[in-house]
This record gives sequence, C-alpha cells and structure tokens, in this order.
Amino acid sequence: MNSKIALVCGAGGFIGSHLVKKLKKEGFWVRGVDLKYPEFSKSGADDFIIGDLRDPELCKKILDRQFDEVYQLAADMGGAGYIFTGEHDADVMHNSATINLNMLHFGEKAKIKKIFYSSSACIYPEYNQMDPDNPKCSEESAYPAAPDSEYGWEKLFSERLYMSYHRNYGIEVRVARFHNIFGPEGTWEGGKEKAPAALCRKIAYTKDGGEIEIWGDGKQTRSFLYIDECLEGIRRLMNSTTFYGPVNIGSEEMVSINYLAEIIMGIGNKRITLKHIEGPLGVRGRNSDNKLIKEKLQWAPSLPLKEGLEKTYVWISEQVAKRSNT
Repeated sequence: MNSKIALVCGAGGFIGSHLVKKLKKEGFWVRGVDLKYPEFSKSGADDFIIGDLRDPELCKKILDRQFDEVYQLAADMGGAGYIFTGEHDADVMHNSATINLNMLHFGEKAKIKKIFYSSSACIYPEYNQMDPDNPKCSEESAYPAAPDSEYGWEKLFSERLYMSYHRNYGIEVRVARFHNIFGPEGTWEGGKEKAPAALCRKIAYTKDGGEIEIWGDGKQTRSFLYIDECLEGIRRLMNSTTFYGPVNIGSEEMVSINYLAEIIMGIGNKRITLKHIEGPLGVRGRNSDNKLIKEKLQWAPSLPLKEGLEKTYVWISEQVAKRSNT
C-alpha cells in the first residue's frame, strides 16, 4: 500500500479531477484544491478545499503538512475562443502567475519534496508553426521565444520560475508541456472548450444533413491527446529520478480541424456541411514532438485519436441529451 500524500491544485478542473482519481487508485492520500468542485462527477480526493490559490493565506493553509508530491495544474485557461481574442490577456497572466508565485514561495517554506507543473504547447514560437504540415515543436525550439498568446508567455515565464526554485532552493521540479488534452468530463460548452469538445457538441446537436461552423479555413493542424494517456505521461515524469523536463506530453497524430470534424461525423454517423467563418485561430500548425519523452521515459501514447474521440463523443452526446430534455 502506498502511504504517500499528494496535493493536487486545480483538482476541480478536467485534468486535475482525473489525476486525483488516478492517484487514489495508486494508493495515495490526496488533497484537492480549487475554486470549485469537479463539474461532472464527485471528486475522488480524501480532502477537498474550496479556495483561491491567488490568496497567500489559502496557500499557507493548504500546505499544513509534509506532502510527498504536489501537482500544480491550476490556471486561468480555455480554448481558442478564450485565449486568442485578447480580451482576457491581463487576467490570464495575472491570475496564473500569481498562483505559481504563491505555490512556489509557500511550498518552499513548507519544504515540499517534489512539484509537478503543467506548462503548455502554447509556449512554442509562432515562427515555427506557420506551416500546417511541418510545425516544429521539439523542446529546445522554445527559444528564441515568441509564443502567439499571452497565455503562452505566462506559461514560459512560469517554467523558468519553477526551474529557478529548483536551482536555488533544491525543490525537485517536473515540467510538462501539454498538447491539447481531451476526453470525457472536460469543458464542452461556454467558450472555454477546446476543438474536440466543441466539434463533438456541434455535431451532436446537429441533425444529419445539417451545417456547423468552423473557424478559419479548417486547414490549421493540431494533435490531441486522450486524458488517460496524459495521466500516464505525468506519472512517468513524476516518478523519474533523473529527468525533470520540460518535456512534451502529447500525440504525434496530427490532423487538420476539417479532418477532425470528419472523424467525429463518422463516429456520430452523420453527414454535415462545414461552414468556414472568421474566428480566433492560434498558430497554423502544431504537433507534439515525442523524441525526448521516448528517449528519457520510454513512453509514447498508444491510443489512436479516433478511439479517444469515440469515448468523448458518447459522453458529450449524453450531456447534449440531458440539456435537450431540460
């Protein structure tokens, strides 16, 4: 039986709530912290504190014991409709940076042993992601820095912040750059959802022969990683004794947004027309480069994109059905 104790910041969010359940299965005692409880299922945490990690007093309060592992996933974030409009830049930078500054400052005083930080593929330079067919997202390509959003700049700053605390205070730090994590119990409406969830929702709501809107020409490319694969990558990195990151945790199965819609239509057994409209897009191409994680952690995702989308579409269709019946 594992007697370790863990703290998960952002435990009410999509990845955080799934991570809590995984840690519990591994035998951890888990404390979760967030502004809210998980939206779609009961938290698996032994102890869940509702609070704002921007508040120094809360950070002191939650670090009241010797945690073996801390996972810092809390952030002000969302999909393209939230990040790329420019309307939330100040809040995104202030809120997320404050959380990270607090957690490291008070974590060091509380003598935490090890902390995981969830960075993002959004830190990669826009100039390496102009060609949708040949984006460059290897870890060392992060510099010279030129992220395409303030969200990406804050993530890059915080990566450096964590590494500074590792150098100066000896905290064991692990940093992963997530590439579009998706799956059941993720945000699927309201403007903060990402492309897989948004397309699953639109297609679930639309009758066969109907029409949905896609931002841009739909030829922009991305890769998407199923939640269970992401959790395996996190745990492998956290358990490594020799490798700290930063490292990509993502899939190398790159698809265009148009093709992503085609896959989901097939899953839903619908033929739907795509109407391309103006909208926030982000970079033209992005794909996880997994050479480093394969070399250092002997890991690569194994679940094909379609299988993850099938599970996600079923879950979102159920949410749509519930909404339609109320």
